[in-house]
Amino acid sequence: MTFDYDLFVIGAGPGGLAAAKKAASFGVRVAVAEREAIGGTCVNRGCVPKKLIVQAADFALQNRMAYSYGWSDCQTVFDWTKFIKSVHKHIDRIHQSYYEQLQKAGIEFIRNQATLVDTHTIEIAGRTVTSDKIVIAVGSQPIQPKISGIEYAITSREMFHLPYLPKRLAILGGGYIGVEFASMMNAFGCAVTIIEQEEMILSGFDHDIRVAVQEGLTKRGIRFIGNSSVKQIKYSEENLLLLLNADRSTTIATDTILTATGRAPNTKNLGLEKVGVELGEKGAIKVDEYNRTNQDNIFAIGDCTDRLQLTPVARAEGVAVVNTVFSQAQQKLNYDCVPSAVFARPEAASVGLSEAKAREQFGESVKCYRKYFQPLLSQLTKAGEQATIKLVVEGESERVLGIHMVGEHAADIIQSLAVAMGKGLTKQDLDKTIGIHPTTGEEFYLLEEVKSVNSNQ
Repeated sequence: MTFDYDLFVIGAGPGGLAAAKKAASFGVRVAVAEREAIGGTCVNRGCVPKKLIVQAADFALQNRMAYSYGWSDCQTVFDWTKFIKSVHKHIDRIHQSYYEQLQKAGIEFIRNQATLVDTHTIEIAGRTVTSDKIVIAVGSQPIQPKISGIEYAITSREMFHLPYLPKRLAILGGGYIGVEFASMMNAFGCAVTIIEQEEMILSGFDHDIRVAVQEGLTKRGIRFIGNSSVKQIKYSEENLLLLLNADRSTTIATDTILTATGRAPNTKNLGLEKVGVELGEKGAIKVDEYNRTNQDNIFAIGDCTDRLQLTPVARAEGVAVVNTVFSQAQQKLNYDCVPSAVFARPEAASVGLSEAKAREQFGESVKCYRKYFQPLLSQLTKAGEQATIKLVVEGESERVLGIHMVGEHAADIIQSLAVAMGKGLTKQDLDKTIGIHPTTGEEFYLLEEVKSVNSNQ
């Protein structure tokens, strides 16, 4: 059978674009369909604009520290409207760059909703096209909790389009998205409250990381309400009211409410059920180790598989799928050494197993090395910012199972160490390494063993 395309990609986020460009490099016929803006969540309402806001907020934090470093105290004014316009102009430039890359590679870009008709046929813009292979890369979307009055709240999508900075911000959810926005808005002068169902923020991260980030944000004035959930949101002319389910009834008044209670695969209205693609929890597409669905010619990558919701993972999966399909060698990814970061202030990053997960797998042989210290940057200030670094190792070999950090440059340091960890890094390797002084990263080469008091966390 002759097809219109060799590969049809549904979704032009990081994973879909990586798959399309890699396939085009093999000289095959490729098309990409996207119903929203090119670049997906990462470029338009995630990683890129979020990191730009983090960097804008850093200027506020640095300004507060400057006096301790000999700079005269001076008044500065932040213009949110001006800043956010610059952010969107930057995103427009990224869009244009993507369009040019696709055009240069000979990839057809179709701006419209794509729906599967059968395993080789796609309906789009009132017409049908066929493709030998199909990659689904439609990402995920924010979950809105089922709460009375939830229509008065916004999600992370709308945070990048706020017309002005709120004076008070309540955040539902203490995952990395809620924590990052809490940190940013606090630096801009907003009064921030995080409401979390668990006792502490950042579920899934190592216990010491959770403690360090929460303590650091508390010192900056962010309010945490743990073991709580919102049962109702009420609107009034002066503010929004949140009624909490807690040990005792609590009401919070705020200007803006952000729901950051997780994300779900964006797999509705694609025709997946019609063509027999198997779905799992929350509508995630089930795939094997090569990202192939139960339909041999249909693959899925990125957030819509609900495996690891990280941009670099989606890109790597896109390239791996294309290599598997269009080259001689099949390729599958190793997810054991994928680093992740929380771009709050203080910043956190991790790679590998938490202490709790390591003990589940390796039992009492697990040892931990941990250090708390004050980085040089904060030693002249009154803030007393603390850093935390931690190694989780296995048995006599002391093979590193997990590396965790809270402090300046945590993301850059951890992702560099992830390379070594993937090659079988041991504690002895770190002990033999000479670091650069004075830096935060050198502390990883000076760690001593500690007995954990939180091994069950």
